Amino acid sequence: MMPLQERREKINIKDKSLTISKQCNLLSIHRSGLYYKPNAEKEENLKIMELLDKQYFETPFYGVLRLTAHFQNLGFRINIKRMRRLMKLVNWKTIFREPKTTIINKLHKKYPYLLKGLKIEKQNQVWATDITYIPMRKGFMYLMAIIDLHSRKVLNWSLSNTMSADWCAEVLQETMNNHGKPEIFNTDQGSQFTSDVFINVLKFKEIKISIKM
Repeated sequence: MMPLQERREKINIKDKSLTISKQCNLLSIHRSGLYYKPNAEKEENLKIMELLDKQYFETPFYGVLRLTAHFQNLGFRINIKRMRRLMKLVNWKTIFREPKTTIINKLHKKYPYLLKGLKIEKQNQVWATDITYIPMRKGFMYLMAIIDLHSRKVLNWSLSNTMSADWCAEVLQETMNNHGKPEIFNTDQGSQFTSDVFINVLKFKEIKISIKM
């Protein structure tokens, strides 16, 4: 049987030889469903979705539990089920992060945070990266992921048993080889991202550097 939407489209309200009821019966459609239109999102949900878009630039590592608690603290009466649904609608892709993956080197040059108030309207406008700590049966591994903040697509990822600047620079270079380059690259203050090895890759490609303080 053809999809429901295609069957609905075959209904001809101007056909005088067959009543709408008869057409519905022949196409196995409930007449009441012919005029059904999904309800639009409630105003509060739209507001939460707008805030989720902005929050993603601040805490892309938040999952459904932390986001639910965060929005409850903001005064919204929201539960985990509702938050999970809204996260799906805005295409929230959590990058999980554990403590102590960011080690700051105070001797490295400081760069400004460029995303505050920025409207991200196209792909390759802003890329961002984060490092995740993954426990293993014997030890642990680090996962570095690079995402496009417009599409929320994970452009590249890599596993390593160290958080070396060379590794991070290699992942960045590999990503640009396959996806072009961003206008802005956003990271945290981790020493591997503020190192000369990593920064020089960005400077060579004339990419603006943004670092979340």
